[in-house]
Amino acid sequence: MKILNDEKELFKFVNNISLESFNLPFEHHVRFNNRLRTTGGRYIPNKKTIELNPKYILEIGMDEMVGIIKHELCHYHLHIQGKGYRHGDREFKELLKLTGSPRYCKPLPSNKKARKHIYVCKKCRHQYKRIRRINLKKYRCGKCKGKLQIYET
Repeated sequence: MKILNDEKELFKFVNNISLESFNLPFEHHVRFNNRLRTTGGRYIPNKKTIELNPKYILEIGMDEMVGIIKHELCHYHLHIQGKGYRHGDREFKELLKLTGSPRYCKPLPSNKKARKHIYVCKKCRHQYKRIRRINLKKYRCGKCKGKLQIYET
C-alpha cells in the first residue's frame, strides 16, 4: 500500500492518472481533507481544487482511491472545458463510462452504523431500517401510504 506523504507527491500521482486516463494534464490544486466523512472526494469549482479523503487509502486501499481520483478528474476536466460537470449532466456520465470511473464510491467500513430502528408498514409489510427514530404520526409508507409501526422481533 502506497501512502502519499506530501502535497507534491499527491499532485504527481493525480497528474499521472490524469495523463493516463484523460490525456490532459492536471494543473491546479489537490489535497487531503480529513474532515470529509461520507464521501471519498470532492471537486470545488471556484478554487479548481480536488479534496480527497485519506481514510479510503487506509481502510479500502489504493484501487478505490484511484477510482475516486478519476471521478473527481471527470468533474475537473469538464469544468475546465466549460461542459456539464455535474452528476446529472450527460457529458459527465459519458466521460465516467469512457474513463472507467466509478459513479459512486464504496462506503467506509468504519462509517457503517447498525440500523437500530426497524419499522414495518401495517398494510404491505414493507420494512424500513433507520439509524434515527422517526415520528410515526408524521410519516407513512412510501409504497402504499399505509401506517408504520415499530417492528417487534
